Amino acid sequence: MQTLKKTLLLLVLLTATWACTATKTETEKTEVATMDQLAERYVKTLLKLGQYDSDIVDAYYGPEEWKPTGEPADTLPADEFLTEFKAIQQQLNLQDTTNLPADEKRRVAMFKKQIIAAITKVEMMQGKKYGFDEEARLLYDAVPPHYELSHFEAILSDIDKQLPGKGSITERWDAYRAKFEIPKARLDTVFRAAIAEARTRTKAHYTLPEQENFKLEFVTDKAWSGYNYYKGKGYSLIQINTDFPIYIERAVDLASHEGYPGHHVFNVLLEQNLVDKKGWKEYSIYPLFSPQSLIAEGSANYGIEVAFPAGDRMKFEKEVLFPLAGLNASEADRYYTILEKIGQLDFAGNEAARLYLDGKITREQAADMLVKYNLYPKDKALQRTRFMDKYRSYVINYNLGKQLVRNYIEGNGGTENNPDKRWELFGELLSNPNTASMLK
Repeated sequence: MQTLKKTLLLLVLLTATWACTATKTETEKTEVATMDQLAERYVKTLLKLGQYDSDIVDAYYGPEEWKPTGEPADTLPADEFLTEFKAIQQQLNLQDTTNLPADEKRRVAMFKKQIIAAITKVEMMQGKKYGFDEEARLLYDAVPPHYELSHFEAILSDIDKQLPGKGSITERWDAYRAKFEIPKARLDTVFRAAIAEARTRTKAHYTLPEQENFKLEFVTDKAWSGYNYYKGKGYSLIQINTDFPIYIERAVDLASHEGYPGHHVFNVLLEQNLVDKKGWKEYSIYPLFSPQSLIAEGSANYGIEVAFPAGDRMKFEKEVLFPLAGLNASEADRYYTILEKIGQLDFAGNEAARLYLDGKITREQAADMLVKYNLYPKDKALQRTRFMDKYRSYVINYNLGKQLVRNYIEGNGGTENNPDKRWELFGELLSNPNTASMLK
């Protein structure tokens, strides 16, 4: 009888231990499934939201069956979208990240920032107004700095001394710059050479899918100068806008920004490392109005310098691109010195956008600011205000994004005199969850 009691007690203990283990295993499975479920709900909801604004979904390379079927409602069902996004947000806030590996913690942190942006975008579509800085913080996880116009006046004074001719700075810059315009008949040849070189330099450092490729098109009547439409599986459509003259420096700029190691490579690495390898389906969609864009645009702009350090770039352009464009390279050094100074005026565009979008100046006044402080021709300045209308505080992603990426890469040792480290850090940045506040 004692033996039987001991046997029964042992069975009870074993059953209890098995039950605890089974419960723990089921809990772990539920936690993983919860993140996957949230990712699926998030992607499907964004795809539906994209039916009401074609700019919302910049790229999607997830399951085909997740795409919405049928026609959207005649009016935006904002409350339905807000309810769903806030429900996802609530579940994300319940995630226990205490014992998660570092990459999983970053996944949750980035997801939370993305969902804040999604909620904000729906509210804006519903008619809610945000000030420029608050909108930038909610959508892109960054608040742009403020500059007094006197800061730019000092830079303009320096440029003024370097420009030949008579007239205003803008007029003299237009006249001088005309010598560096790529003839339209040579655009395709010059851009293909620039992209090929950028691609070669990038592939020397990163392993990209064997089938990765792109299609290059020249288009008109756009609010932007270049655009990358990532299609998934390592393939992109790169479009270049020819509404305005395209100058020689833009070949390398756009080849790197839109292609290698910019947007094309960013999307390839996200798909390869986060979607395919880790199964993080929230990265199968790229929502344009989100913190991901600050990293995308900032890295694409900084990536120009990663692929083409100043000395290398000048050598390549003088020896290859200038001859292909039929341009005289004798003035190249002076031209690029002035361009570097003009680049220091970038944040003036943010000041114009803030004042314009906050209703403090008119479109015409914003265009005049761009003419004066960014040396835009008037017609291009007006085109830029169209960009502000369409994309609003998105403008901060190019210059502030570049600044934050530069500070992060170079602050961790990826300086120009340590190019291998710079490529390494840049690749890690593109391949992992990152948002502006994570780079500080």
